[in-house]
Amino acid sequence: MNNRILTTHVGSLPRPADLLDRMKLILSGQTFDRDEYDARVRAAVADAVHTQCDCGIDIVTDGEMSKPGFFTYVRERLGGFEARPGAGRKLFAAEVAAFPEYYAEYFKQAMIGGAIAPTVPLVCTGPVIYRGQAALQRDIDNLGAAVAGTRHEAVFMPAVAPSGVGRNEYYPTQEEYFHAVGEALRTEYQAIVDAGFLLQIDDPFLSDVFSDPELDAGRRRSRADLYVDAVNHALRGIAPEKVRYHTCYGINEGPRIHEADLKDVIDHILRVNAGAYSFEAANCRHEHEYHLWETVKLPSGKAIIPGVITHASNIVEHPELIAERLTRFAGLVGRENVIAGADCGFSSQATYHPEVHPTVIWAKFRAMAEGARIASDRLWGRAGRPL
Repeated sequence: MNNRILTTHVGSLPRPADLLDRMKLILSGQTFDRDEYDARVRAAVADAVHTQCDCGIDIVTDGEMSKPGFFTYVRERLGGFEARPGAGRKLFAAEVAAFPEYYAEYFKQAMIGGAIAPTVPLVCTGPVIYRGQAALQRDIDNLGAAVAGTRHEAVFMPAVAPSGVGRNEYYPTQEEYFHAVGEALRTEYQAIVDAGFLLQIDDPFLSDVFSDPELDAGRRRSRADLYVDAVNHALRGIAPEKVRYHTCYGINEGPRIHEADLKDVIDHILRVNAGAYSFEAANCRHEHEYHLWETVKLPSGKAIIPGVITHASNIVEHPELIAERLTRFAGLVGRENVIAGADCGFSSQATYHPEVHPTVIWAKFRAMAEGARIASDRLWGRAGRPL
């Protein structure tokens, strides 16, 4: 058992510019050298892992270096879908309606607008199958090679939740559709765990349900239940301690006044068969929500990974503030049940212009490591200080 608070993050990190150049070439359908591209991805993963370790991150990952985007990587992993421009639901509808001028400008420069390739929604038009074995194995091999010889506590690899794949036009019911997607993604989930990594399920769509202006309260809960059931179906037989579950609100820098309260989502989060739960807690729309744990009991054997640094600002959080955030949570759920994390990924879409500059990300990681050290010293005494 660790006698200190460990550090981690959500997964995605900015890709190097020359890797983005190669990705863009591939996504545009141009010819490319497969061996040369694979070698560049391997090198980027190794650099990402070593930088995380150098910054004091204990539970590391590959930075999603091989993935052109959180939404788009599933196109190569799943069959039964077709890409259909314009078929997706409008992003952050309530936010955009409240601040149309801001988001018109924002989307031109950031998130989807700043990505190396447009995000085209997927529509399910046939039986869902998993076909991404080769790509998945490359990711597993790259991460395994990168962490060899490094100082770390654990390794995780993110994978999308069934709720994040696309729209159904094939299965008779939504239940059948999401369970079919979960069954296909189970191949990926199981392979990640079998490789000795922690599996992180990325599911911002769960929280997004609770701010959907098209759904009333009852339908929001029903849809959330459906998402959780699909995740648990996909996770059956996988030990919860091998799984971390992440949900967030999907918006980086913005007003964010229409995001759900954690109190609306928490019961659904805790129903997921995972050993640790990652959620936003560092940005100023949600930091006060640590009070929720005064009344919500964390199930025995579970841990929380609250965001103590945010992906929505280039301000580097002070280590003392990070320590304060961590000790708050530790006082409510137990010091052994808290892992320091980030609100969300720093480059969910591969882009030349990430909102938080890479040098600032590394500074945030170092601040988080120092904040975790300070908190550990306070919670355990000086014996909690890493060697």
